[in-house]
Amino acid sequence: MKNKTVKLLVISLVTFLSACASNSIDYQSRNIDVWPKLNIEVQKDSRVEKLVSELLKNMTIEQKVAQMIQPEIRDITVEDMRKYGFGSYLNGGGAFPNNNKHSTPKDWIALAEKLYQASIDDSLDGSKIPTMWGTDAVHGHNNVIGATLFPHNIGLGAANNAALIEKIAQATATEVMATGIDWVFAPTVATVRDDRWGRTYEGYSEDPEIVREYARAIVYGLQGRPGKDFMNDNRVISTVKHFLGDGGTIGGNDQGNNIDSETELYKVHAQGYVSGLTAGAQTVMASFNSWHGKKNHGNSYLLTRVLKDRMGFDGLVVGDWNGHGQIEGCTNESCPQSINAGLDIFMAPTSSWKPLFHNTVQQVKDGVISMSRIDDAVSRILRVKVRAGLFEKPSPANRKFSGRLELIGAKEHREIAKQAVRESMVLLKNHEQLLPLNPKQKILVAGDGADNIGKQSGGWTVSWQGTGNSNDDFPGGSSIYDGIAEQVHAAGGKVILSENGDFQDKPDVAIVVFGEEPYAEGHGDIDDLEYQRGNKKDLALLKKLKSQGIPVVSLFISGRPLWVNAELNQSDAFVALWLPGSEGNAVAEVLFTDAKGNIQHDFKGKLSFSWPAKAEQTAVNRNDREYQPLLPYGFGLKYGDSSLLSNHLSEQKEMSKASRPELVILGKKKSKPWRAFIGSSEGRKNVTSSVEITDNVELRKIDRFVQEDVTQIYFKGRGKGLYGFSEDFPNDFRGIFETNAVLKVEMKINQAPQAKVDLAMYCEPDCHSRVNINKQLAANPTGKWTSISIPLSCFDIDGFKKSKVVSPFVIESEGEFQAEFYDLRIIPDSSESDSGC
Repeated sequence: MKNKTVKLLVISLVTFLSACASNSIDYQSRNIDVWPKLNIEVQKDSRVEKLVSELLKNMTIEQKVAQMIQPEIRDITVEDMRKYGFGSYLNGGGAFPNNNKHSTPKDWIALAEKLYQASIDDSLDGSKIPTMWGTDAVHGHNNVIGATLFPHNIGLGAANNAALIEKIAQATATEVMATGIDWVFAPTVATVRDDRWGRTYEGYSEDPEIVREYARAIVYGLQGRPGKDFMNDNRVISTVKHFLGDGGTIGGNDQGNNIDSETELYKVHAQGYVSGLTAGAQTVMASFNSWHGKKNHGNSYLLTRVLKDRMGFDGLVVGDWNGHGQIEGCTNESCPQSINAGLDIFMAPTSSWKPLFHNTVQQVKDGVISMSRIDDAVSRILRVKVRAGLFEKPSPANRKFSGRLELIGAKEHREIAKQAVRESMVLLKNHEQLLPLNPKQKILVAGDGADNIGKQSGGWTVSWQGTGNSNDDFPGGSSIYDGIAEQVHAAGGKVILSENGDFQDKPDVAIVVFGEEPYAEGHGDIDDLEYQRGNKKDLALLKKLKSQGIPVVSLFISGRPLWVNAELNQSDAFVALWLPGSEGNAVAEVLFTDAKGNIQHDFKGKLSFSWPAKAEQTAVNRNDREYQPLLPYGFGLKYGDSSLLSNHLSEQKEMSKASRPELVILGKKKSKPWRAFIGSSEGRKNVTSSVEITDNVELRKIDRFVQEDVTQIYFKGRGKGLYGFSEDFPNDFRGIFETNAVLKVEMKINQAPQAKVDLAMYCEPDCHSRVNINKQLAANPTGKWTSISIPLSCFDIDGFKKSKVVSPFVIESEGEFQAEFYDLRIIPDSSESDSGC
């Protein structure tokens, strides 16, 4: 008994000291008065609170923690749900019932029903609390084959029509409910300030004005209006995300660091929460990013003091995909810091959910997490479920709209989507009033985006990254070419589809559809805004047509504004289509007159993002002190307006090498959360502790100046061993390769290598470049700290994709070799860049 008491006292002291340290970071120099006290439209109800209280008082610790665990459908079984009684679960991007991309709506309902019934079966876990299913329906019910896919948010921002946005959200809710799902992880309310970010297209605007207006409209559309149709049969739970500041990270780095002041954080990045929470949004998703170096999943000031205490949010806070594991001192399997900071639900995909559950239960029993914090979190979860009617509604298969397959991709929903496509198109150039086109002409349609519904829909389309799709994956949808052909044929004209622009009979005009390939978070990050850097195939197509005297209309598909001066110069008309979704035929309704020459639909879209004048103008935003974009926020021509752009825009790219920072891989102030690993060609093991051992390599953290600031590596000589760093997402290194950079390693050789030692970089999808470094190692004495520098140009070989680097540093050796590593960094503009390979 005495030992147990001492143990609890020690744990309590550690928890208290950790909280004090955390609070000193969180609360110091903070100004809570910056944040408003919201007048939230969904107020606490005594009936709801009584039911929540009654449920809570009868729950065990295990039942409570289970409510706080959200696994993914690929990682749990129906029996797992019956045993544990998870409060919720999700399908991530690219996850489908039966692991089948072509699962039917009936398959989705069947899985929802099985997991629901297991959750209310109390035979194993003693709980009858219904679970709920969450999904990323971010531009329609985008995981389901045949659903209506609306334009991505960047296009909706250009439409600037809040009433239309509410209709889109309501249509999305209906299609989601038709598959038995309760909860949508939308809207994204990021205010995007640097267009290098790979999630730029998930934002409505660079300016908080549209974001604030839209957040309210989408929450109303998804959940209904409080006091009227709130959470009725065709409404779903909404989520405003990602809290907070994800659109303002340094360099547009996904999951990076936002260093805005607290006032700017509120004025620029929090406006979607002000309106969305006021409208009654029931859930908030925490963001991967940091604010001034502190990960938001563990930021008690933002999650608890600001969001819950000051703003008065009484719903639940859910984490993002294992986001808790990024907090210092945490892993995917254990993170009491996150719960103590104010997270209510761990989003725990992969097999991590099981150790996370058991570790959290034990942490509650040990007092590391207080029971009051658990009760608060579970009360919030139950409150949302009661408000959503989950205790009263029938099971998923028996709800009003479940199984009504005619609602998936319904005609009325597609008409709403078509309106959104038309209103999102922005006319940037119309030289000599080339548009609108007469449909009676001879039209050539070229470019790889012309007949490609997947490309025009972008990321988060069936699959996570939006890749691997064909037109057959979009039943009921239409390509941009489909709409052009329909218009032209109806008027008696002639249309030719030729992706490469070849023809036998010279056309009157060419429409070229081109742009970015689909991508989603992480994979979409770039280091400047030049379009098709190093591979100007679309520009070559435009030049090919222009050189033959053919007027060219460019339709540009993209998830962000890009530097396309050269492409603009080769275009008589240029339209920013953004990512229009499944209803590509609506584009032609704006481009063409009817057969009698009457305009069918004029352009309505206006830029909600400033268009860059230079490739390096990555963060040009409305109301900047120095604001010189090519085209300003709010720009957009209508028919008859004079075209303002010259046909001779500068195509000279200015290189700004001096401002490029060092890229720190290992050492103080790492540029990214690089993940260390050891292993072999057969497999890698992530470094999660101070000692890691595999058959080939042994790693230990030791002290030099401070605790564990050095990594000691021993290659055992038992076959090829690896020690390196990687990240889940590829990095665009093209810019840093252009700066005469070197990879500098501060190290100490303890045992000289007995075989070849290579330094490698790896890239996606399956490429690499290696440099032998035995010569450099031999030139340095054993037992003393020294540095070696390898010019990055040594890695610049054919087939190495500098835009897709996933591992910037990997040491490889088959022989015995022991060394210690203190600092690894890539240094631009180095005098050592000509030192040879």
